[in-house]
Amino acid sequence: MKNLFLAASTAFLFIACDKAKLDVKTGKEADSLTSKEWKPVDSATANKAWMDYATPGEMQKMLAKSDGSWNGENTTWMESSGKPMTTTSEASNKMIFGGRYQMGEHKGNFMGIPFEGISIVGYDNAKKKFVSFWIDNMGTGIMNMEGEWSSSKKSIEFKGKMTDPARPGEDCNIREVFTIVDDNHHVMEMYGPDPKTGKEYKTMEIKYTRKK
Repeated sequence: MKNLFLAASTAFLFIACDKAKLDVKTGKEADSLTSKEWKPVDSATANKAWMDYATPGEMQKMLAKSDGSWNGENTTWMESSGKPMTTTSEASNKMIFGGRYQMGEHKGNFMGIPFEGISIVGYDNAKKKFVSFWIDNMGTGIMNMEGEWSSSKKSIEFKGKMTDPARPGEDCNIREVFTIVDDNHHVMEMYGPDPKTGKEYKTMEIKYTRKK
């Protein structure tokens, strides 16, 4: 049943993409779908590509090792020269959709305000990159990042953009380094622009310890 569903999903996605190609042959919206010349792909090649794209592999297995409950020791800096603020948090990770993504539920407090967030992290088999999605109760936007795995550093360096509510209509660059110290200890470091200078600085660090 699982293989049948995957095959059906693959066929649907292939047809959808193929239809998009046909629909834009004479339209003005071609550039909005792809910036490169559209190259036809035979059905066998496309089907294999979709199957490879949808099949969890070693990187997804690595993510799964982080499943479980974690305690976080949080340090936050409001500006590069500011005093650090320390709090605690909790995180619960679980692989979803047949081991394709990891969903994390995060709880804590920020300046005395209860904090809740949800993360979705996956490895895009086609891009060969990790992808990250984040929402929380401290805003109304969605933060998306992409990152590459460094086997020598045992870390993923994510890069992306997020809404800057202090500057309406503008996004700011953000960076996150997630390091796997060992199976029971992780470190997340977040970097963003200093509100006064615009230069990058460390805004947050969370040291995670697996709950026993």
